[in-house]
Amino acid sequence: MIGKSLTEALLEKNYKVIILSRKINKQQPVTGNLSYAEWNIAGQTIDKEAIARADYIIHLAGEGIADKRWTKKRKQEIIDSRVKSGELLVKVLQEIPNKVKAVISASAIGWYGADTVIPNPKPFTEDDPADSSFLGATCQQWENSTEPVTQMGKRLVKLRTGIVLSKEGGALKEFERPIRFGIATILGNGRQVISWIHIDDLIRLYIAAIEDDHMRGAYNAVAPKPVSNKELMLQLAHTKKGKFFIPVHVPSFALKIALGEMSIEVLKSATISCDKIHYSGFTFLYPTIEAAIKNLEGN
Repeated sequence: MIGKSLTEALLEKNYKVIILSRKINKQQPVTGNLSYAEWNIAGQTIDKEAIARADYIIHLAGEGIADKRWTKKRKQEIIDSRVKSGELLVKVLQEIPNKVKAVISASAIGWYGADTVIPNPKPFTEDDPADSSFLGATCQQWENSTEPVTQMGKRLVKLRTGIVLSKEGGALKEFERPIRFGIATILGNGRQVISWIHIDDLIRLYIAAIEDDHMRGAYNAVAPKPVSNKELMLQLAHTKKGKFFIPVHVPSFALKIALGEMSIEVLKSATISCDKIHYSGFTFLYPTIEAAIKNLEGN
């Protein structure tokens, strides 16, 4: 979802884009500025010519966190898809002559733990350590996998991304499902804080990471105004249905039965600060949930 939107934005700005793909086929569209190259993360092979041509590398690879229940096997797939792909990129940059100026890598706010005080918690900043949970440990390994590029004199930017709101899929699509039937499903008590970002602002952040030589290290890719799960669902329901919806709380125990260990993340409150990116000069197009949903729902 993010890669597709980012590719479109880069092409509009006349960048040449090479997409690394596990499978290259003739059905993939090719334009003057868009091409494909093959890599195999499991086999640790990659098209070295594509890397040699690149000025910047954007690392977005990773299995979906919420696609399946977290079995032992699935958790390893989530880790390996992020870490081994990062290690492969580092390996090829070490092996071949290249002109790569910067590596911009996705990360996630799963790096952080849960708010300790609700309401009015102290927001997490980029200086806070990784949490000891599964996602915290995953994010730490994910970020560590690309860290060696700094020893090569290359700029490294890590965008710890919140819940991305987009009409193309992801969390918003799941939030909308019950609202179609006039039901606003509030998870647990609904007080847990969601640190989110509009897809357009996230894409602009990736482009800023390419173009701003001053950007280095970790940045929280979240909007300035996090909201509670209840606030988000009621705002979305109101925008789509007006007054014609019913709020329904889904008990925490039901989520734990349905989702297993993943329910910890669904019910977790995480208030994340975007001060670092804000003070770098970045301006959000959609700083509030009202503005984001209004845009996404076409109102």
